[in-house]
Amino acid sequence: MVAKVISGKNIRGLLNYNENKVSEGVAHCIAASGFGSDPKGLTFSDKLNRFRKITALNQKVRTNAIHISLNFDVTEKLTNEQLNRIASDYMTRIGFGEQPYLVYRHTDAAHPHVHIITTNVQSDGKRIDIHNIGRNQSEKARKEIEVAYGLVRAESRGKKREIEPVQVEKAVYGKSETKRSISNVVRMVTRSYKYTSLPELNAILRQFNVVADSGAEGTQMHNKKGLLYSLLDEKGSKTGVPIKASSIYDKPILVNLEKRFKLNEALRKPLRAGLKTTIDQVLRKPLSKDAFVKALANRGVFVLFRENEEGRIYGVTFVDNRNKVVFNGSDLGKAYGAKAILEQLSQAPGAQSSGTRSQTHPAEVQHTPEVDLHVNELLKDLTTAQSYDFTSPEAAMRKRRKKRKKKGRSL
Repeated sequence: MVAKVISGKNIRGLLNYNENKVSEGVAHCIAASGFGSDPKGLTFSDKLNRFRKITALNQKVRTNAIHISLNFDVTEKLTNEQLNRIASDYMTRIGFGEQPYLVYRHTDAAHPHVHIITTNVQSDGKRIDIHNIGRNQSEKARKEIEVAYGLVRAESRGKKREIEPVQVEKAVYGKSETKRSISNVVRMVTRSYKYTSLPELNAILRQFNVVADSGAEGTQMHNKKGLLYSLLDEKGSKTGVPIKASSIYDKPILVNLEKRFKLNEALRKPLRAGLKTTIDQVLRKPLSKDAFVKALANRGVFVLFRENEEGRIYGVTFVDNRNKVVFNGSDLGKAYGAKAILEQLSQAPGAQSSGTRSQTHPAEVQHTPEVDLHVNELLKDLTTAQSYDFTSPEAAMRKRRKKRKKKGRSL
């Protein structure tokens, strides 16, 4: 079992995050402790007002929203009753047994997991100290519960990680609110992948129908290192209203990305050999260009052949979605450049001419279910837009700043 405890200042946002999941059909409330009613009989207002009444007892406590996720191994088939017992036991062990809390079972991932909402303000107005609660009380409770319930131990699974979410759709213009869709993709890609240039970042983003644009050379935007993000349509063309990089929470502006470029240059080196081996294994058989792209997709590698305005291929980029890394073919070695790859593919029966435009546009590449499992880890929450940022519990608990009205003479 893996337990994660985070705190914030917006319990309404946290409640919204989970209730939105319920509305989307990927979660349901399975327990309401300290609410005096079965969870099925509680409205959103009932839940919110219960938390508001208790947090109002000590208004000096600003960080009063607590979110806990309990994650179990994919092999464990746990019923709602079992999850409720585990959640109750866990809350008691960390000192929150008497606090009001809600338990939501989420079904948006392959592994069983629950999200718990509570507050650290007690009925007498006193505050429960949550300093180092994750490292101390939570970690102790987790280990004890694993033994008590015969659960798969987190240590036995190696590095603690959450299982990839089940397949969901890409961001599609007209089906998802543009800014939120772009923000979710950009934030997760820039955090997760190792890329060393803007074109490499775009090779990753194109899988999710998003592109970063720094403007043409000589333009004011390019000279000032501005950056816009846009959605792509099914033909790979920009559509909708672009958004400024500075408006995204993590600030993936060009200056910040350039810092990541240097760091990623070193971080991706150990992953170079593995990608070369994967490509070599695919090239052992005579393949057409399309078959080559599909074969690598089956291994979690997205291939992007770069073309000029005349449709001539001048480069190739490989995005390894399993290891979250991207390399240009030339960076892997001369044998992996576009020219060398296409010469080898051109020898296959029915192969296309090495210099002609591919019939499959990068935005139209079909992913197999296997590669989708890796790619779609980044696509959570892209297709159900809300006016707030509910991409994660952390984001949901942030207090929204009110925009100040500009003073001026009314006409």
